[in-house]
Amino acid sequence: MGMEEAHEFPPRSSKKRKRSKKTILLMIVGIIVVLLLAAYFIVSGYTKKSLAQLEGTIELPMLEHEVVVMTDEDGVPHIQAENDHDLYMAQGYVQAQDRMFQMELSRRQASGTLSEVVGDSAIDNDKYFRTLGLRRAAEKSYDLYTDEGKQVLDWFAEGINTYIAEAKETGRLPVEFKLVGSEPEPWTPIDSLTIGKYMAFDLGGHWEQQAFNYYLLNAFDEEKAYELFPSYPKNKPEIIGEDEIDVASSFEHAVVPPSFNGSNNWVVSGEKTASGMPLLADDPHLGLATPSIWYQMHLKTDDVNVSGVIFAGVPGIILGQNEQIAWGVTNTGPDVQQLYMEKQNPEKPGEFLFEDEWETATVIDEPIKVKDGKTEDYQVKETRHGPIVSEFAEDSGKDTVFSLRWTALDPTTELESILEINRATNWKEFEKGLEKFLAPAQNFVFASKDGTIAYKANGNIPIYEDGDDALLPLPGWEKKHEWTDYIPFDELPRVVNPEKGFIASANNKVVGETYPYHISNMWAQPYRYERIAEVLEKSDELTAIDMKNLQMDTVNLQAREFVPLFATHLKNAELNEVEKEALALLGKWDFDDDVEAAEPLIFHRWMDEIETNLYADDIPDNVMHLFGGQAQTTDMLLRKAAQGDDSIWMEENGGLEKVLHTSLSKTLADLTDEYGKDLSAWNWGGYHKVQFHHPLSAVSPVLAFFFNHEKPVPVGGSSVTPMAASYNNETGEVNHGASWRFVADMNDSETGFHIVGPGQSGHFRSEWYHDQMKDWVDGTYHETKLNVDQENKLLLTPKEKD
Repeated sequence: MGMEEAHEFPPRSSKKRKRSKKTILLMIVGIIVVLLLAAYFIVSGYTKKSLAQLEGTIELPMLEHEVVVMTDEDGVPHIQAENDHDLYMAQGYVQAQDRMFQMELSRRQASGTLSEVVGDSAIDNDKYFRTLGLRRAAEKSYDLYTDEGKQVLDWFAEGINTYIAEAKETGRLPVEFKLVGSEPEPWTPIDSLTIGKYMAFDLGGHWEQQAFNYYLLNAFDEEKAYELFPSYPKNKPEIIGEDEIDVASSFEHAVVPPSFNGSNNWVVSGEKTASGMPLLADDPHLGLATPSIWYQMHLKTDDVNVSGVIFAGVPGIILGQNEQIAWGVTNTGPDVQQLYMEKQNPEKPGEFLFEDEWETATVIDEPIKVKDGKTEDYQVKETRHGPIVSEFAEDSGKDTVFSLRWTALDPTTELESILEINRATNWKEFEKGLEKFLAPAQNFVFASKDGTIAYKANGNIPIYEDGDDALLPLPGWEKKHEWTDYIPFDELPRVVNPEKGFIASANNKVVGETYPYHISNMWAQPYRYERIAEVLEKSDELTAIDMKNLQMDTVNLQAREFVPLFATHLKNAELNEVEKEALALLGKWDFDDDVEAAEPLIFHRWMDEIETNLYADDIPDNVMHLFGGQAQTTDMLLRKAAQGDDSIWMEENGGLEKVLHTSLSKTLADLTDEYGKDLSAWNWGGYHKVQFHHPLSAVSPVLAFFFNHEKPVPVGGSSVTPMAASYNNETGEVNHGASWRFVADMNDSETGFHIVGPGQSGHFRSEWYHDQMKDWVDGTYHETKLNVDQENKLLLTPKEKD
């Protein structure tokens, strides 16, 4: 018995200790779970608190009458008001509910005040935008507006400010403001106009290519330099070699938009459609991010009934349709930015030479407030041509500097134009409204219920006596190089009801050699336009479904041109088995950049490697970002070499066969490392993916988890297909493409078909935050009606009178 008891007690004690530890562990886990759940519900409740109110009643004292806001199943607000006063106030309020943080970042980015909320990491960015002076240009533009235009801007700002005041008072500001430790200041009309100026900046004007060309002529001999010009100059332009400016250091921190922020658009006459009525399609190509750069809305009073998209922070509808017409744009891409070389007085640095006399530059104080840091003193100098841009990063240390002349820095009145075209009912009224749309210059396409289709390259486009002058910076001290006028409005490129039955543009060259004015030296690669025209020419029974399919078309005409050429020039090369297998695959390819196919992965990576092979050894990284025409230039060099013409850049790298073979070998070695040895298992979507990043997602993985929502999604297409999806060469991430897709059938002019990637809402808890991400990849459109009756109904009511 005693022995038995002696053996029994220790196990019992051990079990108790184990049970005790297990109980304690379970209690600790339970407490952690409870705390996490409590934190989740607290955070969830806090973040949900700032969601847009979609139903019920909100009292807005400044309204004159009740406004009805119906939000449809895709998150599109339909605003019905009795007058313009209430309409634009409500538009401002509704936009702010959904996109206030985006609007705040947009005005700060364009105004150069990001450092106030981000800290010293944004100083270079702020210096650049203070130097450009988008906000100064917006202030000058405001003075040109009519009383009506100013009223709309004021009403819109008042709506935003009503939301800001309410959200601050009730603690309903979006969580992003808490994360960055700031609150929005009152909105002003200048903020809206500054965002408009930023969109002109985003669509560029080729100053960076002029700087790059200048660099080439100072770094290489003439023939080698001219080979990389976007077009070989007929009359070699003047270049001042003495006291040259250090392009690399001067523009290393410059913010350069994608070279061909462009778009596709086209319009088809009733003669080529199944319904006998025109069709219109538009898909602007800009940066892809969360939230979308576009905000879709529908605005209605007794005088206007218009639906489409606008930039968050701006009133009206810039692209879309009303009951009678539809319209869309692409970027014309004209030479509207001109760098000038300025000779500075070595004894008085604020003076610059013009016609043998020293002129005093305007000096503008632009102090930059820095979060958790000292305010940085900063000054901008403006010559007769514009701001000195080569010193924003650091003093060039030279007596010659660059200034920038740019149409968007002039006073312009785009909002006036938007208000007019929103109400237009025919081509005559629409074109009249375009007279006030000056910057950026855009290719407008138009369709109406009366059967008219039309096109106009619209905006302020400078007159150059010799187009070669726009290839390089010009001597700012000589009067003969001054811009003196713009192409007259009535002489801008224009087409109405063409015999071929359609009009299309994809940033391609828009005029022939007989056109009397210079437009641009730089045009996008022609492949998107050629594919669009190829499809439209084939049928006289086109439908809205065909337009959607064409916007999602992934046929690659660049590959159709170059794959056979590459194969021909490698037929005598000593290829290994992997290289032979890759060429065999490409030889059977249908030239579709399909997400599941291996061939587009091989082709695009090969093309990227060819560019690296040709340029990387000679052109430093801090200059390459200025090479705006790189893709077009590479195509040109390949064609020249294939035709047997001399090419210095090709020959210095061993000739065409060696460039092709070396690039292919490196491409296949890299792809094998990344995806394995089985080429048939490779696919384009394994590399080519889209995510739509939120601006705060880069701060930490935790914020990325919440704000990016979805994992990267494989997607087809590329920069050269109608389904535009440009990507980062290092990561494969798709970061640029059709930010909005739109199709209108004038047989049913009250319905539009849209995709707003990744969704309508800027709030990460909203059901419409990323709900169109898969739609963007798959081409699933949603319908928006001009006459609606939705369940989600919000009443905005004026303050009841005592």
